Amino acid sequence: MGSFNLSKGERFSLSKAAPGLSVVRIGMGWQPNEEPNGPDFDLDVSAFAIDSNCKIPSDSYFVFYGQVRMGNCVEDVTEKGLFRPVTQDKSILGAIDDPDGNRSDGDDDEDMIINLSKVNDKVEQIIICASICKYPHDNKKDRRTLAQNFGMVDDCYIRIVNETTGEEILRYDLDKEATDSDAIEFGRIYRLGNTWEFEAMGRTHTGSLQTLVDIYT
Repeated sequence: MGSFNLSKGERFSLSKAAPGLSVVRIGMGWQPNEEPNGPDFDLDVSAFAIDSNCKIPSDSYFVFYGQVRMGNCVEDVTEKGLFRPVTQDKSILGAIDDPDGNRSDGDDDEDMIINLSKVNDKVEQIIICASICKYPHDNKKDRRTLAQNFGMVDDCYIRIVNETTGEEILRYDLDKEATDSDAIEFGRIYRLGNTWEFEAMGRTHTGSLQTLVDIYT
């Protein structure tokens, strides 16, 4: 089975495409800023695992780089000394931070791993998000990042991979509709009966990661 390219608003059955699917990898990639001496594009992938009230059941279900600093993390199995944020039920392992888009060598810049079989029964949806890290939270404390938006970033995408087989199931490329936004709800993985589905949302925001926090917490 080949990978499917989705457009904004399209839905896709993960369970039908890959019967028995249990663990997925959500990969995100983008091109680094090629402007000489330009500010880095520091994109972050995060997730909100939400309940029937469209809120996270507890702080653990907001999966982002800051959880590592708070000790809610586990060491990556392949990159020793690097840590991933983790939910309390161990179902979602968040991304290792890539501060400039240069981590990729043919692979994704950031990724998270979701064990669908371990997701808490209270969780109905997992919202996959991306945001631009800006001053003063960026590594280089570069005030020029305050003007950044997704319209400046080339080839930004997410994809879903069957972690067991390594096969890419689907891909969603961000289009230029995201111009002027600095946070985006890329898509959601949600329960439909006993199956898992995916919707390419493409819902854009301004206010970076904090805007998403305000919605789901």
